[in-house]
Amino acid sequence: MSTPLIVSVDDSSLIRRAITEIFRPFECTLLQAENGALGLDLIRERQPDLVILDCDMPVMGGIEMLERLRQDPLVARTHVIMLSANVAPQTFGRVARLGVRDFIRKPPDGPVLLARVARLVTLHPRTSAEHEPGTHD
Repeated sequence: MSTPLIVSVDDSSLIRRAITEIFRPFECTLLQAENGALGLDLIRERQPDLVILDCDMPVMGGIEMLERLRQDPLVARTHVIMLSANVAPQTFGRVARLGVRDFIRKPPDGPVLLARVARLVTLHPRTSAEHEPGTHD
């Protein structure tokens, strides 16, 4: 059984904590970054199975990070789910053209996020607390 590697990139520590709690019952490794620049470095280094990406962040926003991700042959095909409070139609269109697999309104609803993630990676329930995934913030 392969344990999925998921990277969450969000400037909100509240959202990062919520995502940690959403994934706590599942066998996975969750890594986190607080802006697009750090997220892009982490993704290039670790090559995750899935990225959960905030649209609006300081330093490097999610859309700019996504554009750079798609230009890097090493990680260009990485699955991305975009999170945003901004649901403007032009935002949907822009991220869809960049190959975003899904777009979820912030704050993320746990069951909705898990259902969307399950379309892209296989999540298995955790069998014991000893196997809790490494979470890095």
